[in-house]
Amino acid sequence: MAHPWPSSPWSLVLCVAALLLALGVEGALALPEICFQCSGNVQNLSEVALFCKQTPKLMLHARCCLNQKGTILGLDLQNCSLKDPGPHFPQAHTAIIIDLQANPLKDDLVNTFRGFTQLQTLVLPQDVNCPGGISAWNTVTTFIDKQTCQGQRNLCNHTGDPEMCPEHGSCAPDGPGFWQCLCADGFHGYKCMRQGSFSLIVFFGILGSTTLSISILLWGTQRRKAKAS
Repeated sequence: MAHPWPSSPWSLVLCVAALLLALGVEGALALPEICFQCSGNVQNLSEVALFCKQTPKLMLHARCCLNQKGTILGLDLQNCSLKDPGPHFPQAHTAIIIDLQANPLKDDLVNTFRGFTQLQTLVLPQDVNCPGGISAWNTVTTFIDKQTCQGQRNLCNHTGDPEMCPEHGSCAPDGPGFWQCLCADGFHGYKCMRQGSFSLIVFFGILGSTTLSISILLWGTQRRKAKAS
C-alpha cells in the first residue's frame, strides 16, 4: 500500500511547518514551571535579556534564559506582583543572574537563595536587602527603585576560621551567606568522625531483625491475652 505523500511541494512545506510547530510546542511544555511564574516574556532591555543575548548559545524562553541543555542561567521575574518567589523558585538554583525588581517582596529572603551557588547578579526591590547581607557580596548598589547585589562571595575563603569544619571535612559554599561542611571520601557521620562507607546492608539488617523481634513479642502478648479471655 502506498504512503499518502503530499501531492505538491507547497503541501510538503505545510507538513514540515506543522511538524516543527508541534516540536516547538512540545519543547515549550518541557520548560521549568518557574519560567511561567508570571505572564509575558523577558523585556528586551532588561539585564537578563542583555546577558542572554551577549552569551553565545543561550536562548530566551518566557521568563528564562536557558542554555542548549535547558538549564536556567537567567531568570527575569520583575514586575510580577510577587510577595514571595514561590514554590518553583528552587528550579532556578543554576541561575547566574536573577531580576526580581518591582515586586512587593517581603524582606525575608534568608533561606530563599540557599543552594544558589552560581548566582552572581541579583536585582531586588529597593527596600529588600541582599540575602546574606553586605558581607555575602562584593558589591551592593542601591538605586532609587532597585538594589543590585553583585559578585557572590565564597564564605569559605572569607571567614578566616580554619576550624569551621571538622578535621575530615571541607567547607563548600551553599548560596549567599551560607556554607556547608562536606565529609572527605571514606568518612561520614557526626563531624565526619566515622571512617569507612556507611553500610546499608548492616543498617537494614539490624532494622529488620529489630522489627521482627518486636512483632513476635507483640504477637505472643496478644495471643496470651486471647487465651486468658
